[in-house]
Amino acid sequence: MIGLNQTPFSPALNRPHLLLGGERKLVILVIVSALIVILSDISLVKIGLGLLLWLVSVALLRRMAKHDPDLSTIYLRRVRYQAYYPAQSRASYPS
Repeated sequence: MIGLNQTPFSPALNRPHLLLGGERKLVILVIVSALIVILSDISLVKIGLGLLLWLVSVALLRRMAKHDPDLSTIYLRRVRYQAYYPAQSRASYPS
């Protein structure tokens, strides 16, 4: 009996796109938000607040990405679901 051919699969093709250990889109959003806070009124208080926002947010995003790298996309898809889907016997469009 002839065995099946096996093709090596690179794990790099299946890795999530992370930036600084968190989801790429969310980390970029946090960086831009922190820069807006810092550059809105350049003072030591705003710089400290922007850095604190950035450090805390990236730490939380890293924890989220360790749990599930696609957590935000899954959550957004869940929000779009309806609360109730009525039973239908055939494909029909709601009126």
